[in-house]
Amino acid sequence: MPTIKVAEIAWGRLRAPDLDVAEQFLTDFGMIRAERTPTALYMRGTDPNHHLHVTEKADKPSFVGFAYYAADEDDLARAAKLPGASGIEHIDEPGGGKRVRLTDPDGWQIEVVAAQQAVAPLPLREIPFNMASQRTARAGALMRPKRALPSQVMRMGHSVIVTRDIRRSLGWYRDNLGLLKSDEVYAGSQDHLVGSFNRCDRGEAFVDHHVFFCVQGDKVGLNHFSYEVRDVDDVMMGHDYLKATGRYEHMWGIGRHHLGSQIYDYWCDPWLRVHEHWTDSDRINIHHQPTLVVAGDGTRGPWGEPAPARFQGHATP
Repeated sequence: MPTIKVAEIAWGRLRAPDLDVAEQFLTDFGMIRAERTPTALYMRGTDPNHHLHVTEKADKPSFVGFAYYAADEDDLARAAKLPGASGIEHIDEPGGGKRVRLTDPDGWQIEVVAAQQAVAPLPLREIPFNMASQRTARAGALMRPKRALPSQVMRMGHSVIVTRDIRRSLGWYRDNLGLLKSDEVYAGSQDHLVGSFNRCDRGEAFVDHHVFFCVQGDKVGLNHFSYEVRDVDDVMMGHDYLKATGRYEHMWGIGRHHLGSQIYDYWCDPWLRVHEHWTDSDRINIHHQPTLVVAGDGTRGPWGEPAPARFQGHATP
């Protein structure tokens, strides 16, 4: 049995040599500054979490790790007893709270956090859809969304890492954080695992199809961080906005995934760390039965281009 069961992902943590450049990208991507110090930038979404992205100032860009919310402070105390754990620390950063720092098998910092300051949620640009099943959802009202607006990031959804030993990594995340297998991908023989989607264990409660995706590769590093936006309009508007800036490299999209079903769009920050916009994820609970799917066409969604090779092998240290 796992020691704890984390409740959801909290934030990703990166390092960059220029906080102004980092803030410009994240603002264009659809986040909002929560706070900034001389040494770090904290960006939020519209949900009430204090922040969902941390950039520490450093000479070289790098991936540090990511954080999960503990279900409660009792779980935090249990996390502090895990091998190599830091013990419970008061977080000396904006948003406060408490944390336990762990180190995953590839050396990435995994924070388990609790008691962080909440902030007021921010309004979304709500646009009801007159879809076939609800043709009068917007009866009498005209849709006239403005152009030249970034997406509105709501919350963080998942992180994806590349590792040279997928079974070792999966064992660590499942045993120490209580993650559950949602679906997995193989290549060649079924025992040759190349990808694994994992979710939080909230029992009967429905959660995102995956909060952590682990990929077998010949590198070690971050593949991407992923953030939810309101709907397909917001994905499309954000795509046009980022493209119009002329400042950023587009990685992949727009399309719909097969496993997880999200509508997705992937962009690189100025140091080629990939950030994803998505909407419309599958939500599953303890009763979901995992599937094993062959890589390639078996993982292709119903529409959108296949994943480019540079994305499949992408791993930023």
